[in-house]
Amino acid sequence: MDFALNEEQLMFQETTRQFLESKGDLAIPRNYMNGKKQVLEDLWNGLGSLGFMGINISETYGGLGLGALSLVPILEEMGRTVVPGPYPETVAFAVPLLEAYGSAEQKEKYLPEIAAGKRKFSLALLEESGELSPSAIQLKAEQRGNEYVLQGKKLLVPYADIVDTLIVPVRTGGTSQAEYGISLIFVDCNQANLTMQELQSIDETRKLVNVSFHDVKVPNTQLLGIENEGWAILETGLNHLNAAFATTMVGGIERVVEMSTEYAKTRQQFGQPIGRFQAVKHRIVDMKLALESSRSLSYYASWAVENNAEELSEAVSMARSFISEAYIKAAGANIQNHGGMGFTWEFDCHLFLKRARSLENHLGSPEYHREKIAVELGWSENVIPEILMS
Repeated sequence: MDFALNEEQLMFQETTRQFLESKGDLAIPRNYMNGKKQVLEDLWNGLGSLGFMGINISETYGGLGLGALSLVPILEEMGRTVVPGPYPETVAFAVPLLEAYGSAEQKEKYLPEIAAGKRKFSLALLEESGELSPSAIQLKAEQRGNEYVLQGKKLLVPYADIVDTLIVPVRTGGTSQAEYGISLIFVDCNQANLTMQELQSIDETRKLVNVSFHDVKVPNTQLLGIENEGWAILETGLNHLNAAFATTMVGGIERVVEMSTEYAKTRQQFGQPIGRFQAVKHRIVDMKLALESSRSLSYYASWAVENNAEELSEAVSMARSFISEAYIKAAGANIQNHGGMGFTWEFDCHLFLKRARSLENHLGSPEYHREKIAVELGWSENVIPEILMS
C-alpha cells in the first residue's frame, strides 16, 4: 500500500498552492472574516476553472473521474491556507452521494454545476438534542401528493447563508428512535421558504447558521436514494466528509510546523536564535512527529474511502480522533513558540487554533470516534450518542 502522492497528485498540490498564493494566501481567510464574501466566489470560480471542483465527478458530467485520494493534495493545501467555504461538504460529501445514490435526473441537475463551480452544498444535520444519532433526526417531512412538506429546525449548519443546496436528513416514517424512517432530501435554498439566523462562531472563517423550515415544499424527485433508508446513506457520506476534514487538518498542522520552525530560526533571544533552546526545539519536534503520524492516518482514511475497504469506518475514526487533537496541540504550541506576539491579531497563529477548535467536535468529538473504534474492535456494544453542543 503506497501512500505517497503520485505525479498527477503532486501536480494538483503545486497548482493549488500557486492558485491560493495568487489570491493572497492567508489574506483569504482574513478578508472573509472582514465580510468580503466575494473572496469566496472568486475562489470557487477559480477552482472550477482549474477543474478542481470536478476531481471525483464522472467524466460524463464534466469531471475528471478520479477518487478520494486525488482530493488529498487539494484539501491539504486548503487547510494550509485556512480556506473558508463548503468545499469539503460539496466535493467530499454531496458528490460521492450523488454518484452512488442519485437518480439520473439528480446527477444531471447537480453534478455538471458542481464541476463548473456554480453550485455549493452544505449538510444540515444537527437538531435540538445536539446528538449525532438516529434518534436526533426529528425534522418531519410529510408526503403530500408529489411533494414533501418539511417542518422543523436545523442548527449550526455550515455556510447555510451562502450555499445553493442543503442536504437535509429528515424523518419520513418509522419510530422516533429508529434508523428506519430517516431520509435524505435536497433542498434548493432559492426555492424554499427558509428562515436563517447567522451565529457568532469561534472561527469566523466557518459561518454557522440556524435554519428553520416552515411548510417548506420540496418535490418528491429531490429524495436521495430510497425513502426511509437514508441513515446508511448518511453514514457513508459522513465517512467521506470526516476523511476530508482530517486531510484539511493535516494541511493546517503542516503550516504551523513551518511557521514555528521559521520563527525559531529568526527570533533572537540572549544573542542566539530561540530554536537553540531545548524547550522550543523539542516542542517543534513533537509537532513534526504529530504531523507525520497525522498524514499517515489521513492517507489511510482516504485510501479506505476510495476503495470502500472493510476497515473503512475504523480508519476514518482513527484519523479524526488523533488528528483533531494533534491539530489543537500543534496550533497551541505554535502560539507558545511565538511568545507574546503569537497572541496578537496581526500574527496569523490564531487562525489555525480557531479552525482546530471549530473542527474538534464537528461530526464527532475525538471521544466519540474512539468509541466507534472500540465498537469496530468488538470492545463495546454501543456507541454513546454524541452531544455535539451544549
